[in-house]
Parts: sequence; C-alpha cells; structure tokens
Amino acid sequence: MMWLIYQSIDFSMGSAYQFHSWRVFVIVCALPCVSSVVALTFMPESPRFLLEVGKHDEAWMILKLIHDTNMRARGQPEKVFSVHRIKTPKQIDELIEIESDTGTWYKRCFVRIRTELYGIWLTFMRCFNYPVRENTIKLTIVWFTLSFGYYGLSVWFPDVIKHLQSNVLPIEKIEREKFSNLGVNFTMANQLHMGAEYENGRFVGMKFKSVTFKDSLFKACVFENVTSVNTYFKNCTFIDTVFDNTDFEPYKFIDSEFQNCSFLHNKTGCQVTFDDDYSAYWIYFVSFLGTLAVLPGNIVSALLMDRIGRLTMLGGSMVLSGISCFFLWLGSSESMMVGVLCLYNGLTISAWNSLDVVTVELYPTDRRATGFGFLNALCKAAAVLGNLIFGSLVGFTKSIPILLASTVLVCGGLVGLRLPDTRTQVLM
Repeated sequence: MMWLIYQSIDFSMGSAYQFHSWRVFVIVCALPCVSSVVALTFMPESPRFLLEVGKHDEAWMILKLIHDTNMRARGQPEKVFSVHRIKTPKQIDELIEIESDTGTWYKRCFVRIRTELYGIWLTFMRCFNYPVRENTIKLTIVWFTLSFGYYGLSVWFPDVIKHLQSNVLPIEKIEREKFSNLGVNFTMANQLHMGAEYENGRFVGMKFKSVTFKDSLFKACVFENVTSVNTYFKNCTFIDTVFDNTDFEPYKFIDSEFQNCSFLHNKTGCQVTFDDDYSAYWIYFVSFLGTLAVLPGNIVSALLMDRIGRLTMLGGSMVLSGISCFFLWLGSSESMMVGVLCLYNGLTISAWNSLDVVTVELYPTDRRATGFGFLNALCKAAAVLGNLIFGSLVGFTKSIPILLASTVLVCGGLVGLRLPDTRTQVLM
C-alpha cells in the first residue's frame, strides 16, 4: 500500500502548500483506528462486568443475544434461551465520597482519580499473588525475550542490507584537481572529492548520489535544478556561488564557509525517490517480504495450535527462531539475508500467536485484562531496548547481534515450555 500511495498520490493546494504522498499514507493508516473506535460504541458490554456492578437484567439480555446469534449460526433458531442459575461474582465496591473531603469539584475529581488509580494498583499487584504469581514471572520472561529478539532483529535486517550495499558499491576518489568552466548535467554518484577546486562551474539539471566534497573550493559556480541523496559538503568554501532550485538543506553543509552566495527557490518537502536511493527501496521491499512471510506462519499456527498444544508451539517456535539466527553468518548477499528474514518471521509469528492464547488462558477473569496489558507494556519496552541495542551494532560486527538474539530466544522458549498447559483447562 505504501508503494502505491507513494508513487501515485501527490498534489498541491496553490503554490504555498504541497500535500505530499506521505501525508496521505498517514491518513490512510489512521482510518482503521478511527473505525475501531466507532465500532466499539456498538459493541455490548461484558456480561461479567455488568454482574459485578449489579446490572443483572442487562447482563441477562446480552447473554440472550449471544445465545440467539450462536443458535442461528448453527441452524437451530428455535432453541429458547433459559438460565437456571447465574453465579454472581463479587461486586465492585461503590465509591463513597466523604463530604468533608470532597466539598469542591476539584477535590471530588482528585479523590475519584486517586481511588481509581489505587484500584488499578491493587488489581496489578494481584497478578503477582497466588495462584498466578509464578505464571506471571514466567510470562514476563517469555514476553520480554521474544519482543527483544524479534523487534531487535527486525530493525537490524534492513540496516545490514543497506550496509552490504554500501560495501559493494565502489567509491571514486578525486584528490586535489582543478576544474575550470566545467559543465555537469548528468548523475554524479559514489564519489569523494578532496581538496578539489571548481571555478565557473555549472551544475545544471543533475543529481548527486552519495557524493562527498571535502576541503573543496567553489568559485563563481552555479547549482541549478539539483537534487541530492546522501551528499555532503565538509569544510568547503563557496565564493560568488548561486544555488537555484536545489534541495541543499543547511545540514548538508558541515563547517563550510560562504562568501557573497545566494540561495534562490529552494526545494521544499522530501525529494527522495526509489530511483534516487536504492537503499530506500530495499527498506520497504524487505519490510514487505518480511510481513508477507508471516502469512504462512499464521496459517500453520491456526491449524496446529490445538493439535500439538500451545506450549509446544510457543517453545518450539522460539527455539527454532533462535537456531535460524545462526544462518545469518552465511548471509553475504541481499537475497540471502532476505531469505533468512522470511524464515525468521515465519517462525516467530507462531510463537506470538501461541503466547497471546496462553497469556489469556492463564489469568482469571478479574485479572486477565490487567495482566495482558502489563505484559504488552513490557513488550513495548523490550522492543525499544532491542532497537537501540541492535541498531548500535550495525556495521560493527555480526557475531554479537546473532548470539544475543539466539540466546534470548532459546532461553525464552525453554522458560515457555515450563508454563502450565491450558489446552484442556476451563478458564478461571
């Protein structure tokens, strides 16, 4: 979807405002969230919650609606819903406000917020009480290790491929040469200019791709209709030079000096395209293939979840994912790295699916949402930590990321095998 929107949708409203394709993509990505919020308003409340707050009639009506819907789906609409006995859970304590403490609106607001937060804290601490304390600790380890390894390697793969590309492309070096009356109207790529001097040079209708000018002098030069990717001017001097309709942002001039220079009609917005930056194409393409590899993993996990068991799928998928990391040592090309990424994503998605099911089934109803929410928050923290650690190791060494990801995944899988099997248990 990103490729389609990026390539085809781009328009402007007058000359002052340009509606770039990335804005359209952000709006399209926000639509499912907005639709979900609207759909939630039509979803009935949980019958158990209604029983806890003493609304027995509303709970009975929702249970009847569920029964009638299921019977119609089974082809037995004539069956009548009947309830002989409802085991009422412990009702939630009502909030009783003390007039002396809640005499004003802001005091009432403070008391209510404090009471709600205290109730949330008590529910959270109950996730570490008997009989779910041991399960919570094990689930914490499994969630953290799976998220750390999965998201860490996910951000590491595209950067490694980009690093491989930069190593393959040769760099042409130009040192201490002088150019007078030079006219350039073609693409200049993968070059390093050191100590070069350009006088009366005209760079018109061209592209700079991965070009660095260092300690160079530009005198009476003209840059017109120029776009650039990964191009920088380091410690350069510009004298009587004109920049007209270029995308040279200030950050591209590092410790450079300007004397009687002018910048006219600078380009605005992102000018990078897949044709300009091959690595940008690969980032999207690798992400697309990695996401596509999740589909067979979802199908396999759906078919085998109840046959082989949740724990076997969880532990086995994490251990196999850890083992697959060692294939990265053999990855010396882009295609091989993409193949390993697809294998890795296909194995880890089965672990994610089984982990979600096991987590829900291990907690009783009154602690299920709190426990699942806590573990998801821990998952996001582990993902951020994994991105930071693995991202800092790009281009440094392969061994540390591979051993780190493999170790945490295998250890998490072994811990997951120690969880109680919930396949035949009745939910608490």
